[in-house]
Amino acid sequence: MGNNITVKLPDGSARELPEGATAYDLAAAIGPGLAKAALAAVITNDRLDHEIKDFNYRLKNGDEIRLLTVKDPESLEVLRHSAAHVLAQAVQNLFPGAKIAIGPAIENGFYYDFYLPDHKLTPEDFPKIEAEMERIAKQAQRLEMRYEENVDARLKEIQAQGEKFKAEILDKYREAPTLYFCVDPKTGQELWYDVCEGPHVPDTSWIKAFKLLNVSGAYWRGDEKNEQLQRVYATAFWNKKDLEEFLKMREEAERRDHRKLSKELDLFSIKEEIGPGLILWHPNLSTVREELENYLRKALRRHNYVSVNTPHLAKRDLWDISGHTSHYLENMFTMDIEGQEYLLKPMNCPMHTMIFKSKLHSYRDLPVRIAEFGTVYRYEKSGVVQGMFRARGFTQDDAHIFCREDQITAEILDLIKFIDETFKVFGMEFAQVELSTRPEKYVGAPENWDTAEAALKSALEQYGLEYVINEGDGAFYGPKIDFKIRDAIGRVWQLSTVQLDFNLPERFGLRYKDKDGVEKQPIMIHRAIFGSMERFVGILIEHFAGAFPTWLAPVQAIVLPISDRHVDYAQKVTETLKNEDVRVQLDDSSETINNKIRKAELDKIPYMLVVGDKEVEADQVAVRAKSRANLGAMGTERFLEQLHREIRSHGKTLVEATPEAVAK
Repeated sequence: MGNNITVKLPDGSARELPEGATAYDLAAAIGPGLAKAALAAVITNDRLDHEIKDFNYRLKNGDEIRLLTVKDPESLEVLRHSAAHVLAQAVQNLFPGAKIAIGPAIENGFYYDFYLPDHKLTPEDFPKIEAEMERIAKQAQRLEMRYEENVDARLKEIQAQGEKFKAEILDKYREAPTLYFCVDPKTGQELWYDVCEGPHVPDTSWIKAFKLLNVSGAYWRGDEKNEQLQRVYATAFWNKKDLEEFLKMREEAERRDHRKLSKELDLFSIKEEIGPGLILWHPNLSTVREELENYLRKALRRHNYVSVNTPHLAKRDLWDISGHTSHYLENMFTMDIEGQEYLLKPMNCPMHTMIFKSKLHSYRDLPVRIAEFGTVYRYEKSGVVQGMFRARGFTQDDAHIFCREDQITAEILDLIKFIDETFKVFGMEFAQVELSTRPEKYVGAPENWDTAEAALKSALEQYGLEYVINEGDGAFYGPKIDFKIRDAIGRVWQLSTVQLDFNLPERFGLRYKDKDGVEKQPIMIHRAIFGSMERFVGILIEHFAGAFPTWLAPVQAIVLPISDRHVDYAQKVTETLKNEDVRVQLDDSSETINNKIRKAELDKIPYMLVVGDKEVEADQVAVRAKSRANLGAMGTERFLEQLHREIRSHGKTLVEATPEAVAK
């Protein structure tokens, strides 16, 4: 008789099982309902930390185990990873020349990369691929994980099949080689297999609601020097209703895509002659950026920041001190200048530490808050740069606060308020706040970490913010808070971050003189609110669907004369608005007034001022709002007064319709 093992359940209880028992065996021991509803297990032991494993994972003595059902958010990852394999099997069934690479679950879905030299996959292929996936799903193929005992023999077999990428993966993980088999539930025949360690659903019948989304090019291992692959993106949900809701949101997101809107509204471009990931801001979007920076600069002054400007590059010595060359060099651009190595800055923090270090501060000086719209450069592979969302050169609304230990909570409270107030201006709210704590590898004394984490928790609780703790996910130099923001269509974006740092102050020898005359090391707080101007503005374009609020709009008003005889008066109105600092245009083209209005609406201009015989005679303008139709005829001065009020309030108060327009 074999030995028994004991496992721990989430409620603190323990279960004794025969040696060799699986997660499924545990579920069956608890009850047949759970055995039917559960699909995988979350395991914690001396090697694993909350790691999701297949249902046939063999439990070990002392394992802490939580069984997953479709109600658990993590279960979607298992479903999507499994659906990726079904996609790969379907493609290989339909296109025998296809070779497979990788197929991970990603946010909102999954993808699979294929090497398919004889056929270019297009959306026209999707219906037949989906039909084959449905056939595989209905077969209820068992998904079995097996440990490969003879790696060399299996490698020879895979290579003979021409599966170069699969062979490379197996060779890389030969110390822990696991294969994933799709097995016919009736005959036990092996139908298809991949090199993978899971997690997977028990069988393909769990995969019911999926959709192929698009196909794009990719490079093996993300390196443009390697083979070009075809990447099929898809998604999967547990039911059709959730899938349909996602597809509706995706359709709306596609309508709002900042790259698409950029072409329609002439916002930005990326040119081959300049290089991937390097953004050209066109006049319209530069205006939006200028207004954002103006808003933030005023807020920085209210919060007692000082503004600085620092160089775009520095000698390698600086980055050796900061530790970037030992931790981040592969992401940095280097150059030789007169025999010395210089690097473009990937971050602004070392520069700010040097400004702080330029004089000895008293404890009375602290906190010192240094802010900069600092442009940084990071080497991203061309295959991963994406519009404004992921670039090689971008400007951060960066700041670093140097403070005493006893000031941490107050500083974090001020930052939370600053961040909260800022995003409310854009109609955004916190979706989730995460506090990441000390990782396994860290710098600094444990007691400093304990103090810092307690200060962050205290600030979050004092502000009344709910938060989740990411155990062990802090930076190596200190704990951090990440703020995730929800946009107009419900998508969640990681934007603001606040990080405590014990590392750089020590590396750069930063000191301040305490009240007892002793020199002490300050705490350094890294913070960004927008994150990067490029990414944030890209998000704003999609959040507003290109229709920026009046205070941000590239053109705030356009004057539309009905005919040529009204042009002189229209020019007078235009000059009046321009002299009052309104971004205004005049459309004196020969188009009909309806076409002029239509064009202004397509250009998403907030206000249209129509002038004809009645307006000229009464010295008025007929005001049309982009989203609120006719506001009636009013004097230019009244319109200006209300427009400035709207701009000053960042859209909290709008230009009002006249009583006559309301009556109609």
